[in-house]
Amino acid sequence: MTVTRFAPSPTGNLHIGNIRTAILNWLFARSTGGRFVLRIDDTDVERSEERYVDSIRADLAWLGLTPDDEVRQSERFALYERRFDDLRAAGRIYPAYETQQELELKRKILLGRGLPPVYDRAALSLRDADRAKFEADGIRPHWRFKLDPGAIEWHDLIRGPQHFDAATMSDPVIRRADGSWLYMLPSVIDDVDMGISHVVRGEDHVSNTALQLQMFAAMNAPLPTFAHAALLTGAEGKLSKRLGSLGVEHFREEGIEPQAITALLARIGTSDPVEPFVDPAPLIAAFDFSRFGRAPARFDEGELAQLNARIVHQLDFAAVADRLPDGMDGAAWEAIRPNLTTIAGAADWWHVVEGPISVAVDPEDREFLDAAHRLAGEIDWTGDPWHALTGALKEATGRKGKSLFLPLRRALTGMDHGPDMAALLPLIGHDRALERLSPG
Repeated sequence: MTVTRFAPSPTGNLHIGNIRTAILNWLFARSTGGRFVLRIDDTDVERSEERYVDSIRADLAWLGLTPDDEVRQSERFALYERRFDDLRAAGRIYPAYETQQELELKRKILLGRGLPPVYDRAALSLRDADRAKFEADGIRPHWRFKLDPGAIEWHDLIRGPQHFDAATMSDPVIRRADGSWLYMLPSVIDDVDMGISHVVRGEDHVSNTALQLQMFAAMNAPLPTFAHAALLTGAEGKLSKRLGSLGVEHFREEGIEPQAITALLARIGTSDPVEPFVDPAPLIAAFDFSRFGRAPARFDEGELAQLNARIVHQLDFAAVADRLPDGMDGAAWEAIRPNLTTIAGAADWWHVVEGPISVAVDPEDREFLDAAHRLAGEIDWTGDPWHALTGALKEATGRKGKSLFLPLRRALTGMDHGPDMAALLPLIGHDRALERLSPG
C-alpha cells in the first residue's frame, strides 16, 4: 500500500511551499488508494510550540487534507535511542568533539584552497585517551553518521536518475552535544517504522536524500521511492521571500477558497492545465508525477485570484449559506454569484439590493427616469419585471441599447455594472425600485 507523510516542524505557521508539499502527498496517497500521514517533527523542543501544532491541524482541515493518522516525533525518542545504539554498535555512528568555531575554521581553510568543505573525519583518529580527556574536561561530543564510500544513486519520480559521490559529502551530524536530535536520522527511523512507501518533498531535500539512503541501508530497511518537486518561484519568476510569508491566514483574509489553492498547487509545474475544480476528484484521478517538470513552478497570486472567482461561480447555496449576509437566500445567491470574485463580496451586492444606495442622476436622464418610475408602478411584478419595464420604456421613449439600460441600472443599483438585472430587480422589489426611480 502507498503511504505518504507530511512532516512539518511546529516552529511556525505553514507557508505556501509546505502547503504544496502537503497537497502533493495527499493527492498521491488518494490517487493510489493509500494512506496520508501527518508527522509532527517536534524534536526541536526549544523552538516547537503547541500553538503551531494546532495551527497545522487547522490549516490542513481547512484545506480538506484529512490525514489518516498522526504521529509526533517527541513521543518517539525511545525508538530513536534504540536505533542510535544499534548503529553506534555497528560502527556507523561516531562521536566528534570539535567546537563550531573549529569546524568553521576547517571549512574556511578548505574553501581557501579551492577544495570542497568536506569534514576530514579527524574524530575517527582519536584515541581512547583523547576522548577520555575531552570527557574529563567536560566537553561532550556531537554525533556523526559515517558514510560508506562510493556512488549514491536512485531514480526520482520527478527528477529522474540521481547520482551523488559520498566522497564529496561530509558525514552528517545527527545529534547535538546536548543530546537533542537533528532532522536526518529520526526522519529515516520514522519512515521505516511507519512504513512510508513514498517520500514526496521539495527539491531542496535532494542532497538530504543522498545521505538518508545510506541510513536506510545501514538499518537494512527497504528504501522508499522519492519524488522531489521543483521549488516555487514568485510571479516575477524567481525565488521570493514573500512566498515564505503566504499562509492559510493570508489566503482566508483575501477571500481565497481552499479549493482554489488545491487546484492551483496541484497543477503548477506540470504539463496539465490549471482548472477550477470544486471537487478534487478529477485532480486525484489524473495525478501523476510523470507530468511534473524540473523547472521552477511559478506561483502567481493573480492567477490564484482568477481561479478563485471561477470556483466561487460554481459553489451552490448550501455550500456558502453560513457565510452570506442575513436574509440572503438561494435566489439572491444565484443572481449575485456570477459577479463575485470572493464570497465576502456578496455582502456588497446584498447592500445594493437592500439599500439604501446613493445615486447621482444625470439631468439629461431625469425625464427618462420619471417615465421609468411611472411605468414601474404599472407593470406586472409577478413575472419578469425587468423585461417588462425595459420593453415598456423602449416603446414609450424610443431609447434602446446602452442609453436605455445604463441609466436604469444606475438608478436602481448605483452601479454601472453588476449582476443580470433580470435576476436582480425582483430582489430589489417593487417598493424599493419605485423609491429609487422617484424624482424626489
